[in-house]
Amino acid sequence: MAEPVRILAVVLHYGDPALAAQVQEQLAGADSGLSGRVRVYDNAAPVSYPGAWRRATDNLYWAGALEDCASLAREEGFTHLWFLNNDIEFVSRPPFMARAAAHLWRLGERLGHDVGVWAPAVLRSPYHPQMVHREGVAFSRVAVADGIAPVYALDCIEAIGGVDAGDNPYGYGVDVWLSLRAHHAGWPVIVDHGVVVRHRHHTTARTLDGFLDTAGRAEDAYMTQRLGPAWRDAVRTMQQNIIHERIQ
Repeated sequence: MAEPVRILAVVLHYGDPALAAQVQEQLAGADSGLSGRVRVYDNAAPVSYPGAWRRATDNLYWAGALEDCASLAREEGFTHLWFLNNDIEFVSRPPFMARAAAHLWRLGERLGHDVGVWAPAVLRSPYHPQMVHREGVAFSRVAVADGIAPVYALDCIEAIGGVDAGDNPYGYGVDVWLSLRAHHAGWPVIVDHGVVVRHRHHTTARTLDGFLDTAGRAEDAYMTQRLGPAWRDAVRTMQQNIIHERIQ
């Protein structure tokens, strides 16, 4: 690694402020020395977040908020952005940020290349089986990663040409394409089984009338343009591209 790992953790708020507060409090409480690096980005939510780090003037959705947070993190001298949904809960032992930073450093040394995308494992996932926690596995190298709680190396995002949301700010598919671009460019994409989260899918999205349908149509157009009309089959094949490293 060219420089120490400095992670900014940002919880994306839209919906019930209590959800983002739970994630912020859990992270900040687990890494008390790093609590100032755990912040909430208010994505122009109807109910604003008290003490938010930033509040967007318009809803930028997932991809727009990611772009903004990556730029802001870079301006403050951070090397990595941990971009967290508000409907996750850490279920592994703390600390989380310090462990993530240490693992990123060691993985970069071991693999001979800085990690581009790092993500905690999840207890269950109906969409991303490659992200599911496996006992006895230290980490997995994958081709695509879910966007519920990824850590992005800011140098990686810059090197591959940015987030590339196109006309799909909602984020569905953007996370997969971003990680795949990183993988193809030689940046390792990692699922870390030493940090594990529980995810309640679409907690806020389900409360917004028509959002899932709109986001789904945008995802289909976005991914079809990039991977062709059989993109779902292509992604399923990529999800099977896994190299597990066992715990020594």
